[in-house]
Parts: sequence; C-alpha cells; structure tokens
Amino acid sequence: MGGPSAEHEVSLKSGHNILKNINRQKYEAFPIIIGKKGEWQISPAELKKKADVGFIAMHGTYGEDGSVQAILDKIKLPYTGSPTLPSALAMNKYLTTELLKGAGIAVPPTLLVSKTEWVRNPFKIFEQIKVYINYPMVVKPNDNGSSVGVSIVKTKGELISAIENVFTLSRGALIQTLIKGVEVTCGVFDHGWPESAYPLMPTEIVPKVSSFFDYRAKYEVGGSLEITPARLSQPVSDLIRRAAVQVHKAVGASGFSRTDFILAGNHELFTLEINTIPGLTEQSLLPKAALVSGISFSDLIDRVIIAAVHKYTPREMCGNIMSKFFGVSV
Repeated sequence: MGGPSAEHEVSLKSGHNILKNINRQKYEAFPIIIGKKGEWQISPAELKKKADVGFIAMHGTYGEDGSVQAILDKIKLPYTGSPTLPSALAMNKYLTTELLKGAGIAVPPTLLVSKTEWVRNPFKIFEQIKVYINYPMVVKPNDNGSSVGVSIVKTKGELISAIENVFTLSRGALIQTLIKGVEVTCGVFDHGWPESAYPLMPTEIVPKVSSFFDYRAKYEVGGSLEITPARLSQPVSDLIRRAAVQVHKAVGASGFSRTDFILAGNHELFTLEINTIPGLTEQSLLPKAALVSGISFSDLIDRVIIAAVHKYTPREMCGNIMSKFFGVSV
C-alpha cells in the first residue's frame, strides 16, 4: 500500500481497511508500505521469502499501472488483481477507450493531448478540439484514478486552465464530451479466469458536495448518495451488468474490477473507465455494493485472494481450493 502517486493516502486507507477486516484465522497478513518516492520497506527479494501472495492495495500510477505487478512477476510472487499488461492498459484511459470502441462498446467522443503537443502548438490543439469535442467537456489525466485532476469545462478559458492543471499530474490530458445522464458503476469478480466473471448489482451515484463524482464526492463522508441496486428497470440493470463483465474481459482484468458508466437519457450506455484496483476504504463503492449482495468485506478479501491463487494454479486443482475456502464447487 501507499506508493508514489497522487492516491498515496487513499491507498493507505484501503490497505489498513484490508488488514482490519482480513480473516486472521485464515491469513497471516502484514503491511508493506511503499513510500511516496517509491522506496520499499523491504526488498522484493526479501518479500518473496516472507509471503505467499501479495495483496496489492495501491491505486493509481505504480500500483495500478503494471509497475508493481512487473516487480512481483520478476520475483515470481503471486499477487491479487490484474496481470501486468492488462493493468498497464486499463491505467491508460485513451488506449482503453480505443480498445472498447473496437469491441463495439460505446464510449464518449475522446481526444488525447500530450504535454509536448500542447507546449509546441496549443492553437492546433484547439482546432482539433473544435472538430471532435463539444462543450461542456470533461478534462482529466490519462493515467490517474480517484478523479484526481478531473474538471468539467464550459468555456475556452476553463479549458486552458484544466489542461494546464492536468499537466501538473500527467503527460497526457484526456478530453471528452460530457455525456449528461445517470452516473452508475458496477463491480465484477471472477475466480481467476475470464470465463468465471460475474457482476454485482449496479450502483447509482448522486454527488451531493460536487457537481460530479470528483475526489471530494468519492471520499468525503456523505459526499454522495450511493444507491445499490440502482433505481433502474431490470432490463437496464441487466444491460449495465453485462457491459461491466464485457469490459472486464475485454481489458483482461482479473480477480475484481469496477467499471464506471453514464446512462444517457435515451438509455444509451457509455463506458467511462475501468478500475482494476477499486478503492477498498470504508467509503468505497465496491465493498458497499458487495455487502448488498451478501458479501462481507472479509468475504470480499477472501474472493480476491483465492482468485489470485487460481491465476497461478492449474485449472484442475481450482475446485479443491474453492471447496476448502468457500464450501462451493467451480
């Protein structure tokens, strides 16, 4: 937990919440805090001697973008969540958007602007934006999470300020047409292989302290009204659940994920992004949605760990593991 990203503090909250709720009768768990400069408390080689599985609770760059996954791959330590390449893909919002478009999944009109392009010729960027994107727009870092650096802009002046703010956090700014509608999110679990993916009930999000689901609305107590199951018809709810599984599989996510959507007024569903390491704090959406489905936080941790074990276990042995831990066959 921790790590050198803007989400360091959120990651610590996720990590401590896991340690607080993990079943101590099954697991001997201990924290490895990665510093804000990327320094480890112990070397990866030493960690390999002490641990059977690494539970990754780091959000954002380094923890969620494939960096720490590559380190754990090198020392051959099994870990929770998605493998290195799917993690890197999902953290790059633009590449994910292009992948989903190719898979026939609707996404908002999107333009990627690099810091180099912006410094070299901002006027050219404005001309491109005029062609592809309409006001109001959403401007956000291409590779951050937790809505850090996200702005909704309605004028050219706001657009300049928002882009320059993003470039203090990232070298890529993602600009999208704002789709008006209902904000929903949907969690997905699997048993460690793609075919086993199954969705939770979708959650409707109604921000209360902000105009959209920004950092404050996500993490401030009472910042949003989060309704699970969402106040939608069964067919629309089923559409969202199928889409969440489709996105999970398309990206190559593993263990768990949470995908954010906008449901437009005509019931057209637009995918915004997938989170391959969703927040696991007391205020986070995935644990709350899981609880509505009868999955306690301790059970959630179990499922994520067991899925990680399955990733590194021959398929024919997985049924024995599920039977031992959950009393179910797979």
